[in-house]
Formats: sequence, structure tokens, C-alpha cells
Amino acid sequence: MKTKLLDWIICPSCLPMENGLSCRIESQNSREIITGTLHCTQCGAAYPIQDGLACILPRCLYSDQVRPSKYEDLISLSAYLWGHYADIFHDPDASSAYTAWSDLLDPTPGPALDLGCAVGRFTFELSRKFDFAIGLDNSIQFVTAARRLMTQGRIDFSLVDEGRLKSHQNITLPSSWDTDRVEFIVADALALPFKSGLFSAVSSLNLLDKVPRPLVHLQELNRISRNAGAQLLLSDPYSWSTEVAAEENWLGGVLTGPFTGKGRDNVMALLCGRRPDSLNPGWDVRYRGEVWWRLRNHANHFELIRSCYIKTMR
Repeated sequence: MKTKLLDWIICPSCLPMENGLSCRIESQNSREIITGTLHCTQCGAAYPIQDGLACILPRCLYSDQVRPSKYEDLISLSAYLWGHYADIFHDPDASSAYTAWSDLLDPTPGPALDLGCAVGRFTFELSRKFDFAIGLDNSIQFVTAARRLMTQGRIDFSLVDEGRLKSHQNITLPSSWDTDRVEFIVADALALPFKSGLFSAVSSLNLLDKVPRPLVHLQELNRISRNAGAQLLLSDPYSWSTEVAAEENWLGGVLTGPFTGKGRDNVMALLCGRRPDSLNPGWDVRYRGEVWWRLRNHANHFELIRSCYIKTMR
């Protein structure tokens, strides 16, 4: 973990109180802390740093809130590495989703946060427009792969072709990408380990319908965004599922309750102050549209996802 994060992080188990973390460093190099422990003197929580990877997951705040990631198998890793970087190694089936999303954001001073970063592509894109970019995900496997790309500039992996048949693939980051301006951590999008008002840009791509408390996710990303001079890019297919969240916690796709109708309409109303429970301070919507994103499960099986985006500013 890069040492500059020490000035920004707080204890996620103490939220809504924002208590800082001290760090006992056991080993480090010129770029980062290799091994150590982050401590909260208020609640006693300890968060490990191992092989440079900080794991800052909170103690359980809600019975359904903090769950182990389901993305810890090699098949998921292969699918997401392809989905994030296939255009980098010129796969003819690759999508252009990440460059399309990146084009929606304006370069701005300050740090940026990529929520649900998975294997890190959009975090790298953010680092090209902002002073520093942090990718956050609760999958240890995904974040480990993203950090390998950050530290080594490349990663080798296997693509499933058919059944047990696999082919070798390599991702090499463009030499123009400055990995000194990037970091990845394991954390929870519903209890962010960052001080309020820190980030000048926040992204949440294909995450809102993958968390058990979507409204808490919006409240948290609002908390850590700057009150002025901030950008938010939220994009989601709104594939609500009771396997992820109880129906009463969905922000759309229901016939009764406070969030009837479509998810993007309700999210826009929450962001822009058109509801009694709106986020404060609110946001102004600048753009809305759709981006097609693709995952590869094997050579003959792809998932095509229409992700509906909202670009807002304040």
C-alpha cells in the first residue's frame, strides 16, 4: 500500500464516526508498505497489509451487508481480465466500454476513487485524468491481480476456450500509463475507509445492483465526494436480484414501495434532490446514456450487458 493513503483512510468499522488509523510497518520499500497492520485506537480493529495489499474490510454493520466475494475462482478472474483488457491485446471481440466511460470524465485536480474496480482497468483510466486513483473491491483475487498489473506492468493468465481446453494470454499495460499514481485495496463499498469530502471524482460501474444495500452505497459515495468541484460517474444494468439484495432494498424494478419504476430514474431523483430522502449535497446530471459491456465465459459464450450511465457534477 502506498504510504500516501495513510493520510486519507479511516476505520470503516467506526462509521459514521471517522476515526483515523495508525500503521505498524514491518517492512517497506521506496514505493509502498509491504507488510504491516492498520490499527484503530477507538474500536480496536486491526486491518492487515500483506505483500503490499491492504485489506480494510469492516466489522459487520448489518447482518446482510458484508459478505465474502463470490468472485474468487479462476474462471471469474479469466472472464474479468478479458472483459477489462481485451482491447489492450487487440482481441476482435473486445468492447470499448472503458474508453467510452473514461471519455465522460473531465481532468480535474485531486484524487479519484473507482468503486467495485474488479481487476482494475477503469482505475488505470482514472489515473490518466486525476492526480491519483484508488481502486476498491471486496474480491481479494481481483485486487491481487490488479496490483500485479500495477507493480509488474503485465500479467499472464489462461482463457477458457471450451470445456477444459484453455489458451495462454498476456496483458501488458501501455508504457504511457503511470502506475505510481495508482493503488488498489480490498474494502467494502458500503463502508468506505476514507475521510469525507476527499475525492474529486468517484466511479461506480456495474456495482449498484451487486451490493445488498444500494441506498447505503449511494450515501457512502456521496459522503467521500467533495462538496464542490466533484464528478460522479454511475453506470449499471439494474439487474436486481434477491440473491444479492432483499427486494425491499432495491432502488427500482418493483411495483410497490418507495422505489417503484426504473432504477436509473430513481437514482437520478436521489442524486438531484427530487425526493425527501435525496442525497445532500445534491448533484447536477450532465449526461445520460448507455454503454455496451462484454464478458467472455469461453470462446463461444459471451455476456452482453447494457450498462446505463449517469454523469453528474457539483
